[in-house]
Amino acid sequence: MKWKYIRTGILPLGLMLVYLGGRAQNMPFDSATLSPGAFINIVKAYHPVVKQADIGVLKAGAAITMARGGFDPYAYLNSSQKTFDGTNYYLYTNPELKIPTWYGIEVKAGLENNGGQYLTQESTDGKTSYVGISVPLAKNLLMDNRRATLQQAKLFRQESERERANTINDLLFNAYDEYWNWVKEYQVYQVLTNAVDINLQRYRLVQIGFRQGDRPSIDTVEALAQIQNFQFLQSEALVRFQNAGVALSAFLWINDTTWYQLPDRIVPDSLWNKVAIPSLPIGLRDDFIYAARLNHPKLAVFNFKLQGLEVERKLKFQSLLPLVNVRANVLSKGYGLVKGMNAAYLENNNKFGIEMALPLRLSEGRGAYRMARLKISETNFERNLRMQEIENKVTAYYNELTGLQQQVNIYEQAYQNYLTLFRGETTRFNAGESTLFLLNTRENKVLETQQKLAELKTKFFKTQAAVQWAAGQLQ
Repeated sequence: MKWKYIRTGILPLGLMLVYLGGRAQNMPFDSATLSPGAFINIVKAYHPVVKQADIGVLKAGAAITMARGGFDPYAYLNSSQKTFDGTNYYLYTNPELKIPTWYGIEVKAGLENNGGQYLTQESTDGKTSYVGISVPLAKNLLMDNRRATLQQAKLFRQESERERANTINDLLFNAYDEYWNWVKEYQVYQVLTNAVDINLQRYRLVQIGFRQGDRPSIDTVEALAQIQNFQFLQSEALVRFQNAGVALSAFLWINDTTWYQLPDRIVPDSLWNKVAIPSLPIGLRDDFIYAARLNHPKLAVFNFKLQGLEVERKLKFQSLLPLVNVRANVLSKGYGLVKGMNAAYLENNNKFGIEMALPLRLSEGRGAYRMARLKISETNFERNLRMQEIENKVTAYYNELTGLQQQVNIYEQAYQNYLTLFRGETTRFNAGESTLFLLNTRENKVLETQQKLAELKTKFFKTQAAVQWAAGQLQ
C-alpha cells in the first residue's frame, strides 16, 4: 500500500484503537482498570477462535505435505517363484526405483533376476538391469493431477491464512463492540452514582433549611423524590453494567480452555474520555475503500479461490487432449546398469513402447472443461458482489463516524451550556431566589446530556472500530 494511504487514512485511526495497548496481562488482573488495547491483546492471545483459525492454517500446511507425496520417489519390489514336484518353474525378481518429476516425466531404474524352466517368452533369463523414462507428449504434459493437487494445496494454504485474518477481523469487531458497550454502561452508572451523592448532600441541606424555617416542607419531599428517582436509575444502570461485564467476559480466556469471569472490581480506564474527539483525525473515506480493495481478507480469499479454479481449468483442459505416452528403456546384461553406451549399443539393447488413446466424442472432457470455466465466472460474480457490499459498509460506517464526530462536538457544547445554567440556578437557589423544582429540572437536563454524551463518545469509538472492520484492517 502506498505510504500516503497509511499516513492520511489508516494510521491515525489504527493508533487510536490501540491507545494504552500495553501487553496482555496475566489474569487474574493485577490492575483495577482494563484499557481497550490490553483487552484486545488478551483476546488475540487466548481466545479459542484465534486458536481454531491457527489450526486451520496448520491443516493447510499438512495438506501441502500430503500433496508433495505425489512427487516422492518410490521403491518397488516384484518377486515371485514357483517350484513344484522338484521342478523349478520360474523365479522372477524385479526391484525398481521410480522418480516422478514436475513436468510429468517419470524416470525409473531397476534390476531383474529371472530363471527357471518355464519363463515367459518376453522375460530375459539371468541378470539384467535397465534405466528408463516415460514421457507424456500431449495429455498431462503441461498439467496433471499431481501438479494440480500441489498447486491447489499451496493456494489453499494462502487462502486459509486470509480466512484466519478474516476470522480475527470479525472477532475483534465483536470484541470492540462489547468493550465499548461495557464502557458506556459504566459511565452511565458513574454519572448516576455521582448524582445520588450530590442529591443526598442537598437533601441534608434542605432538611437543615426546613428545620431552621428557611425552606418549606415541600422542598424536603421534592429533594427526597429526586434522590429516589436517581437511586432507581442507578440500580438499573448497575445491573446493565454488570451484565455488560458478563458479555465482555465471553472474550476473556486465561488459556485455550479456561474462560475468565471479569470481576466487578475491574472497571474501564478513563483516558478515552480525555480524547478530543471533535479534532481527532479520522482519515479519508477513499483511503479506507482503497485499503479494503487491496487487502480485505474476504476479497483475498476469493482471489485465491479464483487461482485454484484456474488450476482446475488447466487440469480439465487436459481431458480434451489425446493420451500419448512414450516409454523407453536402455537394457544391460548383468547389474552394470548400462555400461559403455554408444549408438550401436542403444540400437540393440532397448525396450520401447507407446500408448495412445482418445475418446471419440470427448463428452466428459468438454463437460468438465465447461464446468470449470463456469465456476470461475460464478466466483467472479460473487467476488464483485462482496466487493460492492464491503465498499457500501465502509461508506456507511464512515458516514456514521463523521456524523458522530459532529454530534459529540455539539453535545459537548450543549453540556457546558446546561452545566452553566445548572450552576447559575444553584447559586440562585442557595440565595433563596429559585425553587428546588427548577433546580432539579436543570440538574436532570445536565445528567441527561452527560449520559447522551457518554453514549455518543463510546459509539464513536465503536464505529471507529467498525470502519476498520469493514475495511478488513482489524488484525
